[in-house]
Amino acid sequence: MAESGSGEVLLEVDGGVAVVTLNAPDRRNALTPAMARELSATFDEVDARPEVGALVVTAVGKSFCAGGDVATLKAAGEDPAAPDLYDGMTAIYDSFYRLGQVKVPTIAAVRGSAVGAGMNMLLATDLRVVATDARLLAGFLKRGMHPGGGHFVILSRLIGREAAAAMVLFGEEISGAKAVELGLAWEAVDADAVELRARELAARVAADPELARVTVGNFRKETATAVSWEIATQFERPAQMWSMRRQAEKG
Repeated sequence: MAESGSGEVLLEVDGGVAVVTLNAPDRRNALTPAMARELSATFDEVDARPEVGALVVTAVGKSFCAGGDVATLKAAGEDPAAPDLYDGMTAIYDSFYRLGQVKVPTIAAVRGSAVGAGMNMLLATDLRVVATDARLLAGFLKRGMHPGGGHFVILSRLIGREAAAAMVLFGEEISGAKAVELGLAWEAVDADAVELRARELAARVAADPELARVTVGNFRKETATAVSWEIATQFERPAQMWSMRRQAEKG
């Protein structure tokens, strides 16, 4: 097992599974620009380690992520176009977008609450395991803010227009159990079992890191936007032929 990172973002690699932990529990892991930049750099490190075949994102404390840091949002609101403030908000947007581009399959292990940008963080992953009593809400309008970070797209592609409207426009909060019902999460378990279950799933695909990286790339291409069956076949064929030859070479 190898560990790295400092302060607000931690990285552990164990048996091909990377675990990135949000570690700012005093502010419920709300994202500041500095923390967001550290996250993006950590995802770069994950990509650069060929032995890694899966990534789990989790958090310390009672919340997965409370969204953007209040002080950061307040400062940005005073002059949103000021270069340093604009860049800071961009860093926050970039962190969950960067998570969505990580080259290995990704799982969010979610306990407690996820709000706003915290929802974007878990939505950026390929799969979600949540605590049964988790609290998930968009929360933007309640703060007097328009949603950001592509929230409509990444939420509605999982749960559809009706449920997305309920959560974003009308402020509905859902539990982990409801998230599974809506298709927002794969499984809801007791809070103390969330990370263990996510690691278990991650370990399966991480057993073959090279194949995991090739497969998840095509998975995202085919599922993120509507493509025809014919096009999907063309996406998959070169990768499948590569995997078949690789198996033959192993003998």
